[in-house]
Amino acid sequence: MSEEPTSAAGPAGGRPQWDSRWIMGVLPHRYPFLLVDRVLEIAPGRRIVALKNVTINEEFFQGHFPGHPVMPGVLVVEGMAQAGGILLLHDRPDQRDKLVYFAGIERARFRRPVVPGDQLRYEVEVVTLRPAFSKLSCRALVDGKLTAEAVISSATVDR
Repeated sequence: MSEEPTSAAGPAGGRPQWDSRWIMGVLPHRYPFLLVDRVLEIAPGRRIVALKNVTINEEFFQGHFPGHPVMPGVLVVEGMAQAGGILLLHDRPDQRDKLVYFAGIERARFRRPVVPGDQLRYEVEVVTLRPAFSKLSCRALVDGKLTAEAVISSATVDR
């Protein structure tokens, strides 16, 4: 597709269009498992950039790790996958009838810990896109530094 990315600024640079309410209209996930707070950019069929604000109030910090809170790496991967799910579903007319499941995780690497106060930036790019299968190249960054990366395969199925 040759469609240019669109930004999240609303009319006349106002309130972002792609906030958590909009995200919950696309994804079935809810607190405490919704791991995307805002979408900054979407290039349909190609790329998405999204954010997660990590706070000490996240339930997983109670046990991971007491006195040294670190976001579990599997949840960083889940957040990247949720951003990918938004990319795959947001413009489908049948999105309310579909779910996106993990089909595989390849080359997952964790480069540095994610801690309370960090803002995760998910950058997801399409590698392969078919109606029922996709492969996505994903990166998570904090302050411009790579924290995690993976290639995620997914299956789009009927609800």
